Amino acid sequence: MAVRRRTSIPNQTAAPPNPDPGGDPQPPNAAPSPDEFSLAPPKLGLILSVLALFLIPFFYLLFVHYQIESDLRYYISICVALSLVGFGFTVGLIPVAARYLLRRNMFGYDINKRGTPQGEVKVPETLGIVTAIVFLVVAIVLQLCTLTADSDWLVEYNAALACICFMTLLGFVDDVLDVPWRVKLVLPFFASLPLMMAYAGHTSIIIPKPLVPYVGLSVLDLGLIYKFYMILLVIFCTNSINIHAGLNGLEVGQTVVISFAVLIHNLMQIGASTDIDYKQAHAFSIYIMWPLLTTSLGLLAFNWYPSSVFVGDTYTYFAGMSLAVIGILGHFSETLLLFFLPQVLNFLYSCPQLFGFVPCPRHRLPRFDTQTGLLTGTKDMNLVNLFLRLFGRCTEKSLCIRLLIFQALSCLMCFGLRYILAGWYK
Repeated sequence: MAVRRRTSIPNQTAAPPNPDPGGDPQPPNAAPSPDEFSLAPPKLGLILSVLALFLIPFFYLLFVHYQIESDLRYYISICVALSLVGFGFTVGLIPVAARYLLRRNMFGYDINKRGTPQGEVKVPETLGIVTAIVFLVVAIVLQLCTLTADSDWLVEYNAALACICFMTLLGFVDDVLDVPWRVKLVLPFFASLPLMMAYAGHTSIIIPKPLVPYVGLSVLDLGLIYKFYMILLVIFCTNSINIHAGLNGLEVGQTVVISFAVLIHNLMQIGASTDIDYKQAHAFSIYIMWPLLTTSLGLLAFNWYPSSVFVGDTYTYFAGMSLAVIGILGHFSETLLLFFLPQVLNFLYSCPQLFGFVPCPRHRLPRFDTQTGLLTGTKDMNLVNLFLRLFGRCTEKSLCIRLLIFQALSCLMCFGLRYILAGWYK
């Protein structure tokens, strides 16, 4: 997460003499003890309002608008209920985990508040590990409730959880060891191997109808090229959320918006289709997306401006891999890329800096004015700075809201394109 400045563990051997001969030696700059630490209360009012805003249209589509089989409705309802329990556990466990992380000197300072009292506060980081653990527990319990021992989806479901768990571990290692960027790019490749080995779906693509007369085929089997495309999709999704960052709530906020868009897309496809396998593919996506949405909202309660915890690369890798696996196993990777439009634009705009053609600082963040509390865009090539240059200076909270609105509008545009092109493009 780019918004925080990491701190190193103090050198215990260089501690100055203790002024109190009768007391215990105190290391310099030590993190506050668990008894002294107090995390700001979660912003539950805002988060519960957002959650209610998601639940109303989702249940309307599930129970009113579409005629969905009763057993599928039952399993989806169980998924939502267990995911809400996961939300509660996430909110309850984050303060506990933050205390332990501070004890291990895993904290940072908010660079976008440098020069203010808030900029001197030690903020626990890597709290994405709590979200990932609760998500995995909920997903495993859901597996017991929704899949049988002879289910065709059991192998792919386990492969998806293995990929997510592997990527979470690699993200946590990155938070602890600060892995170089060139290594970060290849980590998702190794994490995606269980998915590639277990993938039993098609490897063909449907040729757009306007191109069929020129190609001579309506369906083209890509074979291994399709699996190579899936690996590239995993690498992109896991890294794109990581580089579209730097503001309180931005990483988790964009994941929440994309997750909700995916859930609505899944329900629309289930309601409009009569193919059982196609419905099961989108139901599988729902079983992954609801735990991701609710646990992310639990983290957002602490990470929204002003943030009292940092999510770390653990969360961005975990969230990116979760979205990638449902796009692949749900067979809607093209739609997923449309939902990722801001991340695609941010990546393309950032390429000159990411690949070394233009000097790239460690933190590509805006400049913070301590007098006005406003952010000013720099020449760094990312959407955060581009929005400030295009629309003028603003506060960190306002900028984050603008970027999340752009994310939501991109998802709405995706739904519009699918509606307009349905029956003509494919």
